[in-house]
Amino acid sequence: MNSEIIHKMVLATLSGSLPFPEIVGGLISAGVEYYFVDYVGLQFSFYCGEGSVVTLPLNYEGLPNVHLNFDGAALRAAIFDSQNNHQKFRQFSQRAVEAGVQGYYAFLRGKRVVYFGRQGDQHVEWFPGAKLAGSLI
Repeated sequence: MNSEIIHKMVLATLSGSLPFPEIVGGLISAGVEYYFVDYVGLQFSFYCGEGSVVTLPLNYEGLPNVHLNFDGAALRAAIFDSQNNHQKFRQFSQRAVEAGVQGYYAFLRGKRVVYFGRQGDQHVEWFPGAKLAGSLI
């Protein structure tokens, strides 16, 4: 994996200077297969298929604690605003933790994101246009 490109994509994510599709393209070009955003540990972890990992801090001061209860409707509204209204990652993150998201895995090759809460609640969000017919999820 190319940790320099990953670091640049994290900085762009945190600053809101690039749209999500461009960040995904950059991560794929860097060799990332999937990544984990940890709102409790305040870090990103990037994984490649060969087993290497790059971990970087999620530096957002003032991010609220993860809400105890998972609110799927509030999470879906935050996702919608990110996909359709160009909401920045910082605002999305604030809304996600308020909706009870403690972290999520973004599977770039699998074209989906799995969000989960403190009590095991989950929500799977497919990348726009990626859900396959006949999928169980």
